[in-house]
Amino acid sequence: MASRDDIALEITPEVLLKAYACGIFPMAEAADDPALYWIEPERRGILPLDALHLPTRFKRTLRQAMFDVRIDSDFDAVIGGCGAARPGRQTTWINDKIRSLCKTLFSMGYCHTVETWHGDRLVGGLYGVALGGAFFGESMFSTERDASKVALAHLAARLIHGGYRLLDCQFVTDHLRQFGTIEINRAQFHGELEAALAVRGDFLRLPKTAGGAEVVDIIDAARRPTAVSAGG
Repeated sequence: MASRDDIALEITPEVLLKAYACGIFPMAEAADDPALYWIEPERRGILPLDALHLPTRFKRTLRQAMFDVRIDSDFDAVIGGCGAARPGRQTTWINDKIRSLCKTLFSMGYCHTVETWHGDRLVGGLYGVALGGAFFGESMFSTERDASKVALAHLAARLIHGGYRLLDCQFVTDHLRQFGTIEINRAQFHGELEAALAVRGDFLRLPKTAGGAEVVDIIDAARRPTAVSAGG
């Protein structure tokens, strides 16, 4: 078995894409740790795109367009925000190697950002990797209330409109659970991933100027009947 340093040296953007296609992703123990580890959880968090729940209050927030939402406009700022220390979390798994790899994937068109801005200030956002009909969400952050939630809703609408089948959240958190994120086992995830990789999503099919009202309409239209009755 290779040591962690050997693994870190071997990872290239092409290897990373192959790893995502196999259901594996890299993490570092800390921002100042140069090594990376391959992670494949036994239980995987996914956000079903046909069962995404938007609370009523949050729908109003989306429609009010409190933030300027931009797509792929400032990768460095987004990953910097995701990797920054904040109350309750003094360290991060995003090290320099991950920043470099994802920056290269961004330049290749595989990595994308959804950003929430207040004037000239980036106040929230997320980034992830798109492959086939799967989107692998990596990290999100916010410095203002609802900023990351707005980014997530815009991401989901973009994926639905672009024909994606899978939104991988890696792990379930309270923040993600409120939108309908669920846990499935490894075998189920591989089945979902295989089906998603067989199609070709278009991340930019939804215009970058799409507003909050359109996002709400896209998400609501995609919800399956059982999800609508369950979500209320």
